[in-house]
Amino acid sequence: MAPRGRTLLLPLAAATVLVASTIFLFAAAGARWRPADTGLPVPPRAVSAAAVPVTASASSNTTGARKELSFLDENGRPDDPGSGSGAGAARCDPRAAAVRVFMYDLPPEFHFGLLGWSPPSTGSVWPDLTSGAAAPPPRYPGGLNQQHSVAYWLTLDLLSSSSEPCGAAVRVADSRDADLVFVPFFASLSYNRHSRPVPPEKVSRDKALQEKLIRYLAARPEWKRYGGADHVIVAHHPNSLLHARAALSPAVFVLSDFGRYQPRVASLEKDVIAPYKHMAKAFVNDSAGFDHRTTLLYFRGAIYRKEGGSIRQELYYMLKDEKDVYFSFGSVQDHGASKASQGMHSSKFCLNIAGDTPSSNRLFDAIVSHCVPVIISDDIELPFEDVLDYSKFSIFVRSSDAVKKGYLMRLISGVSKQQWTRMWNRLKEVDKHFEYQYPSQKDDAVQMIWQALARRVPAIQLKVHRSSRFSRSDRGK
Repeated sequence: MAPRGRTLLLPLAAATVLVASTIFLFAAAGARWRPADTGLPVPPRAVSAAAVPVTASASSNTTGARKELSFLDENGRPDDPGSGSGAGAARCDPRAAAVRVFMYDLPPEFHFGLLGWSPPSTGSVWPDLTSGAAAPPPRYPGGLNQQHSVAYWLTLDLLSSSSEPCGAAVRVADSRDADLVFVPFFASLSYNRHSRPVPPEKVSRDKALQEKLIRYLAARPEWKRYGGADHVIVAHHPNSLLHARAALSPAVFVLSDFGRYQPRVASLEKDVIAPYKHMAKAFVNDSAGFDHRTTLLYFRGAIYRKEGGSIRQELYYMLKDEKDVYFSFGSVQDHGASKASQGMHSSKFCLNIAGDTPSSNRLFDAIVSHCVPVIISDDIELPFEDVLDYSKFSIFVRSSDAVKKGYLMRLISGVSKQQWTRMWNRLKEVDKHFEYQYPSQKDDAVQMIWQALARRVPAIQLKVHRSSRFSRSDRGK
């Protein structure tokens, strides 16, 4: 080969080596890259059988012989006390956590001493319940209070993560190392128990606590650093945090819906929608398919509602005499949760109709009962909808169509056995995402909420960085 040819080939060969090296380095780095770093949904990771929630094993049972039915109690544990409560759960790598969280050590009055949580001393850790040696934490107050107990479950998860980092969130001791700052105020319980003044009080305890919380946060350096933009506050009951919403609106709210919030205070772009804690028992080992569910359409609950819930009355009078339809008044006082469980487990479709607010606990009762939800709520926002396609296991009906004579029955009756079975199978795959458990399990409701919050972090950082452009420049003057 001529000298000139060899001279041209040398740079070309060097460039080829450089490109190949670059591709290799990027491939190696990609093996360590976590989707949470990008703000994208975290894909499922392989786990051992010990780490799979009790509901997950039922999800794969879509065919075969009918098996014995079993259920979970209201705290996400098997009804059978001998079946265990998380002992032996697989250990997790803390580096795999989707989000790092700093939690305020708020005085016990903000969580009503429910956790037995006192200011940590040097070397102290929260009991490790996965060992089976420690006593379980106090139960959240019963009845309908439980459906808005989201703050309780997230707080427990953070408390345990310091001693046993496992799951989507890990608690850090220094707020400067955190992606988010968690405020452990049980706002829903505060509203449930203390929203009315007790004489001689002139201001309710709930309102007083909210005012105290505003003062507490405003004085904290963590709040001042970003104006509260990286703070997480749970206000799941639609009426909770009523007096502090505007003042704390820069924070990320964890809500049930936006029905009673002004757009400037809460929005889907800033906040996270979390599922209710279901009241019906989760249906485990469910082989009750299409032919075993004798009721076509089921609804049990309050019929006469104010605001957007007036459609319930219209549908009641339209459907109450239809064949294979159960539409009845029900409440928690008359063993409503138990009766709803029985009714949903034996029904093909379950109505979820807007009430006083766009959302209700009934939707999540239907999901864990594997009763295909029929959602009639035009303004509803759904948990985790950025990663879950609800149309694969639910039917959506516009309110204007639902009240047309005969429309709903024609729609439901037109769903074939094959179509229904596909939705039923999908319900058995996704029900684990709506289970609140302690210790939390892979991709259960607790971890799904943390993952949803992790997906908010890039937007928070963008907002913070943009707002500090000129403040950094001004310091140089």
